[in-house]
Formats: sequence, C-alpha cells, structure tokens
Amino acid sequence: MSMAKSRRRSLDVPRFRKLLLRWYATHQRKLPWRGQTDPYRILVSEIMLQQTRVAVVEQRYKKFLRQFPTARALARARQQTVLAAWSGLGYYRRARSLHAAAKRMLRQGGFPCTSAELQALPGVGRYTANAVASIAFAEPVPVVDGNVQRVLHRFLGRPLSPERCWSSAEELLDARRPGDFNQAMMELGALVCLPGRPLCAACPVATLCASRGPGPKPKQTPRRKSVLNYVVARRNGSVLLQQRAASSSLMPGMWELPAVQHLSGKHMPMLKLRHSITTTDYSVFVFAATGYSSSAARWVTMRTAEKLPLTGLARKILRRLKMLPELLTSERSS
Repeated sequence: MSMAKSRRRSLDVPRFRKLLLRWYATHQRKLPWRGQTDPYRILVSEIMLQQTRVAVVEQRYKKFLRQFPTARALARARQQTVLAAWSGLGYYRRARSLHAAAKRMLRQGGFPCTSAELQALPGVGRYTANAVASIAFAEPVPVVDGNVQRVLHRFLGRPLSPERCWSSAEELLDARRPGDFNQAMMELGALVCLPGRPLCAACPVATLCASRGPGPKPKQTPRRKSVLNYVVARRNGSVLLQQRAASSSLMPGMWELPAVQHLSGKHMPMLKLRHSITTTDYSVFVFAATGYSSSAARWVTMRTAEKLPLTGLARKILRRLKMLPELLTSERSS
C-alpha cells in the first residue's frame, strides 16, 4: 500500500467529506452567485473574486450582470464599456481577459463544459476552470485557492508544495458533489480556518485536523512606500483627465487625473489620502490646479467621466471631492 493511500485511510476521508458538507449546508453565506448553475455567471463571479473582497464583489456582480447578462452581450460590447463597468474592482487585466474569453466563446459557438476546455480561454487558469467546471457541470475536479491551501496545510499538519496541494485536494474531493465540496472548502478557509487565528472550536473537521491551531506564521514581504501627486482642474462642470497609453504595462487605456512632480511648499494639497496597489502603499496628495494645461489631457464632462474606465485611484479622488456618485470600491484595487 502506498504512503498516500495509507495516509488517506488514516485521515478518514469519507467522514471528512460528510462533516464538511453538513457544515456547509448550514453555515454557507448567502451570496448572489451561490446556487447558480449558469456557467457564465459563475465565471464572472470567480474572475471578480480574484484579489477583490467579497463585500465589494457582491455589489458589483449584480450591476455587471444587469449590463452584460450573457456571454454574448459581453462579447458584443466595446472594451472601453467593459472597463468602465469594471471600474473600482481593480486589476483590469481580468476585465480584458473576461471580455476576450466571451469573444472567443461567441466565435466557437458555445460555452466550454470541461476544465481542460475552459483553461484554453484567455485569463482562465486551473483554479478558475476547475471552479466553473465543478459547480456548473459537476466535473469532479478540485480547486485550490489561498483559503483551500491554508486548510490543507493545517489539516495535514505540514507545508505542502503547490502541486501537492492540488493532489491532496483531489484525494479529499467528494466526486459525487464536487461543486458543493469545493465551495465548502473555500468557505471553511474564509469563515473558520482564518489566517491569523483559526476558529478551531467552530471547525466541523477539528477532530480530524493534525494542527488544531494557527501553526507557524508565514514570512511577509515588507510593503514598499511611495508618494503620488495629482492635480484637479475644473472648468464649467468638466474635469481635466488623461488616458494612459495603450502600451503601458500598468492599466493601459485607463483614464486618470494628471500627475505632477513634487510641488513647492507654498502649494498646499486640497486632499490627502492613502492608496494601496499590490505591494506598494502610496501617500497621495491632490492639488487644485490654476492655469494648468497638458497636451496629453482633455476636458471631460462629469457625466462622461462617470462612464469612462477610470483608474481606481482617480475614481476614489473624484468621489472624495464629491465630483462622482458614491460607489463601493476596493481600497486595494487599481
């Protein structure tokens, strides 16, 4: 008998599945994408949930689907329209990839129904493909995200390589209910098996867990600090904005306020705020512009600005200045 098989037997996998699914049936959160079988809607939710808080996605998911209710509707939309609808969710390459995936599905005449086929779509990796395939099509494939990885490390009582995480998740998977099982694993990590202080007393599989506690604290990469300065120029209900180059490595084609270098001490900022992007924390200073001009910028009415794909930071600044309607946005997205 192999070590993997011996380990699997000692873990009492059937009991693990039973306890986890019973807990999930009672404690799962009521989220707008739960209970969905439409693969397009599941794909949208999974793409949105990458690197964005659930509370933010809850609000934006419904609005996005009202505007693009089907893959066909999304495929036929202009990219600028899609980016504008995504504005505030951050990591805009996700929106571009989702748009490109919808276009490919339209050309191919249907939605892929296996994980392997889904992984051929732009921006769809193993995790997203397996999530959609298991939930929408009941394909018995596992998922491993940050939450599942943490559950596996603690449950098995040892650090695992990425590939070992996938094989362990596959060994535990309930092939009869792969969609529910995968969502239950993610939910366990999100609600109970927390990064800092796991709620072991509330864990449905605590009696089977090898760790029963937080375990060693992972090393954290120090965050970088930086400063950004912007100007806000207003004229007759319009604001001066500029578009990032299509060749830009960061947020290509997005609209933002004009950036300036450090200003002399006599210029006092009208607004100070903090903003975070991936591994960098920014101190942002916004100055009122008097006589400012730029060949790269143009005047845009506020009604038009609302519909443009603004960077998350530009939208945050304009919202703070009461120039845009209040929107729910992710503080860590641009």
